[in-house]
Amino acid sequence: MSKPLDQSYEAVIARKGEIMRKAIGIDYAVFEYGKLGFDYEGMMGSVAYSLEETSRIQRATGVGNTPLLELRQLTNLARRVAPQGKGARIFVKDEAANPSGSFKARRAALSVYEAKKRGYAGVIAATSGNYGAAVASQAAMLGIPCLIVQEAFDSRGQGQPEIIEKSRACEAYGAEVLQLSVGPELFYIFLQLLEETGFFNASLYTPFGIAGVETLGYEMVEQTRQLTGKDPDAVVITHAGGGNVTGTARGLKKAACSAQIIGASIDLKGLHMASDQDFNRKSFTTGHTGFGIPFAVWPDRSDVPRNAARPLRYLDRYITVTQGEAFYITEALAQLEGLERGPAGNTSLAAAFALAQEMREDQVIVVQETEYTGAGKHPQAQLTFAKENGIEVRRGDPRESIPGKSIIIPTHPAQIQIKDIELDHIRLSYLKNVMGEIPYSSLLEKDREYLEAETRWGQTRIREALNV
Repeated sequence: MSKPLDQSYEAVIARKGEIMRKAIGIDYAVFEYGKLGFDYEGMMGSVAYSLEETSRIQRATGVGNTPLLELRQLTNLARRVAPQGKGARIFVKDEAANPSGSFKARRAALSVYEAKKRGYAGVIAATSGNYGAAVASQAAMLGIPCLIVQEAFDSRGQGQPEIIEKSRACEAYGAEVLQLSVGPELFYIFLQLLEETGFFNASLYTPFGIAGVETLGYEMVEQTRQLTGKDPDAVVITHAGGGNVTGTARGLKKAACSAQIIGASIDLKGLHMASDQDFNRKSFTTGHTGFGIPFAVWPDRSDVPRNAARPLRYLDRYITVTQGEAFYITEALAQLEGLERGPAGNTSLAAAFALAQEMREDQVIVVQETEYTGAGKHPQAQLTFAKENGIEVRRGDPRESIPGKSIIIPTHPAQIQIKDIELDHIRLSYLKNVMGEIPYSSLLEKDREYLEAETRWGQTRIREALNV
């Protein structure tokens, strides 16, 4: 009889490389070289599916081919408050039409398909968001077991309405849901479960997850061309962990589209998402700077050795809006366009509403996604929860809001504005994180080329930033 494996935190973390290889079927070491680099395109190429094959896999379970809708009333409203001649046409890709109600069905479809193809006993994902419902939905369609691990509660046992809604959705699809309190034990328990069950790690951040989103970017371009006779001038993408930006941008490029790629997040500056104290001081669980900035400056913080989401490779601009502005535009979308959708996609829509006022009337701006709404994802539930946690909620100037202390909902559409985050500052933080104590002079030429691709800076600019 073999000796039982040591289940201490230190021992499980020490085995994470072996556990991940078995749970994903990818040996990440094959793609690594030098001091810090890895063959990103080679890793992405390890997904043995073309764009056409990916689309076929997705459509077999009703995923993809979602409508592109022109938001005429919101466009007209933007033009009313914009300077003369400004006010780009606003379109939205209605990803709520996917089976589980979000674009993440695209990521889940490829991962669950791969798990079944390889004969895994089931699928497991660590997520508090729409991805859990997406994996559970796809697993139900393909007839394999599903386990979802969530950070759901703070130390008081209080859970956000949106997370509880996602738990309900996962369970409705037949998944088993394990709910944890916020803290570092999530990854430890996740590794234990992977090792114990032998399930496939349907991580958000594998090449399968990112390749699944490429079809979204590609479809968006094809549909925009059909509806307008031209490519989108700008695409606004809600930025959290980076997979949304990365996959969509790769799809745009495969469609030979050079639209400006703009990431948008809710400004939650000052709140730490791994903090028990801050966990419930946000109005919804994703699409905010608490994920957007950390994953940009250090993408390999994810649950896989090398994250396939690399947003700095693709972002042309990164902007934020406030929670109150996202809630305002959620209400406007419902009342002007007859579309009731959830907050994450409306983060980008709030940003697009302000961006449209910078652009000419003959230009086209596409909001990359919508998501479903439900009891716990509805603004009323989220604002009530905020009040219960001591957050001030009122109407006024959203620029006066303080993350974690107040949510101020605009009184007029002209108050919806955007704030730019300097991408060069994020690139510098990324360089410092990835370099650590490694001397630049010791890097191989491939390492340096890797840093160029990651930051979109030349070597001269990188050396200047590192003072070498």
